[in-house]
Amino acid sequence: MFDWDSSEEDKELKKIGLELMFLTPEKCTSTDGITAVELAKLVELPVETVKKKLKLLSAAEIIRVKGINPKYWKFDEYKFQRMNEDDPIYRLLCSFDDVDFDRYFDY
Repeated sequence: MFDWDSSEEDKELKKIGLELMFLTPEKCTSTDGITAVELAKLVELPVETVKKKLKLLSAAEIIRVKGINPKYWKFDEYKFQRMNEDDPIYRLLCSFDDVDFDRYFDY
């Protein structure tokens, strides 16, 4: 399916996955989702790193892509809820021990 070593927590993948999971329309310039460049700015990671992690999430079928140039990425809540609970990406994104939710929500 995809080449990912799940024996070690991938903090970059988790950061990108959670950012997409909690993405609000105000953070996007398009209703179709967010571009890799916009996402890279939000998570403060290099664009190439973000693109690699987006491919992993896409292979896991929990994000959708729309368009060609630019590509817009959007989290697929429906498919995420139907993932196997033993899936390493599912476990990674559901591990909230070190997550600062203030980053995603305004109280």
